[in-house]
Amino acid sequence: MDNIGRRDHSQNVDSISIRVRFAPSPTGYLHIGGLRTALYCYLFARSQGGSLILRIEDTDRSRLVADAENDIVESLQWCGIEVDESPHKGGQYAPYRQSERQSLYLQYAKSLVDAGHAYYAFDPPEAIENLRKDHATYGIQTRHQMDNSLTMSEDLVNHRLESKQDYVIRLFVPENRTVSFDDRIKGKIEVESMMIDDQVLTKSDGMPTYHLANVVDDYLMGMTHVIRGDEWIPSTPKHILLYEAFGWEPPEMAHLPLILSPTGGKLSKRSANRQGIPLNVLDYRTLGYEPQAVVNFLAMLGWNPGTDQEVFDLVELEQQFSIDRVGSAPAQFDLKKLQWFNAQHLRRLNTNALIDKVRPPLTEQGVHLPDDDYLKQVCDLVRDRLEHVHDLGLHYRYCFEDPEEFDPVGIKKRWKPDSATLVEQYSDLIEGMDEFDEQTLEAGLRDLAQKHDIGAGRIIHPVRLAVSGTTAGPSLFALLKVLGQTTCVRRLRHAALQIES
Repeated sequence: MDNIGRRDHSQNVDSISIRVRFAPSPTGYLHIGGLRTALYCYLFARSQGGSLILRIEDTDRSRLVADAENDIVESLQWCGIEVDESPHKGGQYAPYRQSERQSLYLQYAKSLVDAGHAYYAFDPPEAIENLRKDHATYGIQTRHQMDNSLTMSEDLVNHRLESKQDYVIRLFVPENRTVSFDDRIKGKIEVESMMIDDQVLTKSDGMPTYHLANVVDDYLMGMTHVIRGDEWIPSTPKHILLYEAFGWEPPEMAHLPLILSPTGGKLSKRSANRQGIPLNVLDYRTLGYEPQAVVNFLAMLGWNPGTDQEVFDLVELEQQFSIDRVGSAPAQFDLKKLQWFNAQHLRRLNTNALIDKVRPPLTEQGVHLPDDDYLKQVCDLVRDRLEHVHDLGLHYRYCFEDPEEFDPVGIKKRWKPDSATLVEQYSDLIEGMDEFDEQTLEAGLRDLAQKHDIGAGRIIHPVRLAVSGTTAGPSLFALLKVLGQTTCVRRLRHAALQIES
């Protein structure tokens, strides 16, 4: 056992760099909870000057999704999470797909059998099913009743092995033990060995289970820390026993708190669908979310910087992240908070970057793209009101096209009997302006209101409705300036006739 693929221990422990892995199973597309795990692994590695390894745990061949691995890689790239070693980048511990390391796991499993820490089990499926029906586990209390190498003669075991009878290899869990480990987030966790089943290490097809492959790979690839979701806490005592059986020092463990749905309970596919929350990472790209916003939002789901700052880009997170500031309590997913983060990150973009972001969705929405100078003016006008890059074409289409309809609620509330006359008079005033800027536009409107002895709002609201079709938006006079003199006159006169009729 000591010579099978062991890593080099010649280095002093203090000189070993931090190594963390993100190890998804390609049985589906990367979901938002998996991305948070990857992000925390990445941030911890970068904050410690260490390395992040992407390992694909594809031993469950029956559940593989054909393009899931590509989806995982693309999702990480979209979010800016760079890995140092992976199936695609290579590295000194390749291969990084577990399906390509199968023979290695079998060697390690058999070495545990030889050392008395594991055993062969030949139980037919119906025997296991009957055990489950009795609400029992295959473990300390039941292993002596089953068909395995602990209850059979050595000759019979060898005969069954030589005759190629199906078998699995199970971990031998010692009796009367308290298995404990110190979790970086959860604190000390203890489990009595009576509660741990004799976990299957290799299946009848020779493929390893998650538990064996996970421990062997984490050791051989030099992982110093394991950061994963707290759904894996029940499996960790089994992993600790495996490390002991191999005579290896386990890595430091950190189990992340659950992500809850907005109404409570685990954020599952069903609860997410019911509440309109996308689960797959790349769906957020399709919906127009900024990757930096998604990263920022996920970072704050369980971690806090210890200050009032909320908005971070990835580099800032790398500089400030500490695993010791990750809480143990579940974190609640809040889609409105994500939208807030998205708006903040859009506002952080310079105008040229924002133009590059909004141009593709405008094209998809069938908006005739103006020149860059006009698009720059529009972006500067509404940037503080955008939540998504799609918003420009959805909510501010009037910046590019004359409105075809006028908000009926707005008409009922804001369009008075004299509104058509006031709008036409303001259009005449605009048409005669030599200086077409915000100050002149506002001064002219207020002079008109004073002439009629009315409040400025009596003109402002109908004018906004006329040029945009709605009653809300950016500063009216800034909007008029961007739309231009000819467009404003045309829209005002058209609306005065259209709404009045």
